[in-house]
Amino acid sequence: MTATADMILERRRTRRRLAFWRIAAIVAFVIALLVVVPWRGLAGSAEQAHIARIAVNGAIVDDRERTEAIRKIAERDSAKALIVDIASPGGTVVGSEALYEALRGVAANKPVVAVVGEVAASGGYITALAADHIVTRRNSITGSIGVLSMVPNVATLLERIGVSVREIKSSPLKAAPSTFNEPDPRAIAAMEALIEDSYGWFRGIVGERRGLSGAALDRVADGRVFTGQQAMELGLVDTIGARPAARAWLSSEHGIGPDLDVRTYTWGESELPFPLDLLDSGASSLLPAGIGNLTSGPRLMALYTQ
Repeated sequence: MTATADMILERRRTRRRLAFWRIAAIVAFVIALLVVVPWRGLAGSAEQAHIARIAVNGAIVDDRERTEAIRKIAERDSAKALIVDIASPGGTVVGSEALYEALRGVAANKPVVAVVGEVAASGGYITALAADHIVTRRNSITGSIGVLSMVPNVATLLERIGVSVREIKSSPLKAAPSTFNEPDPRAIAAMEALIEDSYGWFRGIVGERRGLSGAALDRVADGRVFTGQQAMELGLVDTIGARPAARAWLSSEHGIGPDLDVRTYTWGESELPFPLDLLDSGASSLLPAGIGNLTSGPRLMALYTQ
């Protein structure tokens, strides 16, 4: 009986030792994989050198998640450069300003190149101005350097159907100009002052970033749009081409070779309600000038780059 009990105990000890070494072997194998094979877990391949890319599409509005995503690109050492693909007709002045400043934050530490698609007008062009180099198709639409604000007025219609709206407010310029009453000249003058101030900021960025002044700046800053070829001749962009031209510039000017992968960074973007979702489709070109830059809520009172 004693011999049998000893044999049983020895078998148990042997099984325990085998189990221990099996676990140890598995742990060693996993560690070896982590050391030898690049880990692509929750952080992706964040530690591998790459070229970051973001896409700016549709109407540009203030977007905190987008700003945060761009900030992370600025701070990530493995992101050696940033390509900004742009397909936008513009947006709010504040949204364009926030995007411009975020991209300039990236440009402080690494090269940024903008690639214009079908359109990079107004706020879309402000986005391109944040880059160190602007690439555009020959027939892309760009420019539209200016600011607008639109306030629909239905006073005549209400009068015809016998409806009047009485406003009670603390001062004459509160919530003016009004949609329901004929505009007060003082309200129009106040709105013009707002627009001129924002336009001065926009124009100043164009002059600073593109090295334009005097008549040359006047020629491009009257609100009109240009083809990519016209924009290059006027000094608004640098190169006619597409993504390969952007990669060539990164290689020749910054030594960033073609072997680096391009990684697209995204962020959560809320959908616009109908019919404002037309902003992100080709149908926006069918809307009257400026309407394609409206968004819901308080942004209806914002100034728009157009």
